[in-house]
Amino acid sequence: MTPAPLTPTGPALSPIVAGAWRIDSWGWSPQQRLQWIEQCIELGVTSFDHADIYGGYTAEDLFGEALQIDPGVRQRMQLVSKCGIKLVTPNRPGHALKSYDTSAAHIRLSVENSLRALRTDRLDLLLIHRPDALLDADEVAQTFEALRAAGKVLHFGVSNFTPSQFALLDARIPLATNQIELHPLQRAPLHDGTLDQAQQLRRRPMIWSPLAGGRLLSGGDDEARRVQACLQQIAQQLGTTPATVAYAWLMRHPSKPLPLAGSRRIDALREAVSAVSLTLSAEHWYAIWQAGAGHEVA
Repeated sequence: MTPAPLTPTGPALSPIVAGAWRIDSWGWSPQQRLQWIEQCIELGVTSFDHADIYGGYTAEDLFGEALQIDPGVRQRMQLVSKCGIKLVTPNRPGHALKSYDTSAAHIRLSVENSLRALRTDRLDLLLIHRPDALLDADEVAQTFEALRAAGKVLHFGVSNFTPSQFALLDARIPLATNQIELHPLQRAPLHDGTLDQAQQLRRRPMIWSPLAGGRLLSGGDDEARRVQACLQQIAQQLGTTPATVAYAWLMRHPSKPLPLAGSRRIDALREAVSAVSLTLSAEHWYAIWQAGAGHEVA
């Protein structure tokens, strides 16, 4: 797969990004984790998405243990991480309350912890994980610039930001992406200005939970079943799988989203990769939208 620049000037990530947020539950040895990483790279999935809080602050370390076996693999990948959420956990005894923190001190500490855990000297992309009501745009921008100057983080973005929240920070320092939730059961970004802004600014969004946590394929509620039936019908017409159609539905949007595939199963990643070469017709796209909405377009 050809790398996909998030903006006209970069950075470039693989069109499908591997999500590592559940790696702590896989029960794998470091060697098994390394094998999964190498298989992802062989498929063209060279970008890996993390956050400091994943696995109760353990997931990055598990990934880093695998990289430590073969440090050269780091040169063949892009590492994305997120910070700004503080969880109450024994792994962070200083956190007394679940909260958000985008202070300079917390961002710097989070980056140092992520670099140490991942056994790397740099992050290719750092995202603010959630909107923080106390975010000081000038302070965050200055912190980002200092991290870039030190070579510790190459590019910056946000996650789950509204268009106005994105615009505020982007006015201080150019942001590469907004990582958001989007799928046929969560269509709000299509209509609330989030993807309009992405297309206007030519900043490709990243998409978390593209299969609605599995609900698109196996959910038992009426809304999910409508979408499942539609995905199955289109998959049969096109000679592919419902999961591939679901990924293709996301990638059909002109903002050119990059979905995260958070599975340890290589076959599941192959289904996501297959969507890169599958372009849905507008009628197929709207049929899936209609199945999720439960009504035709107005």
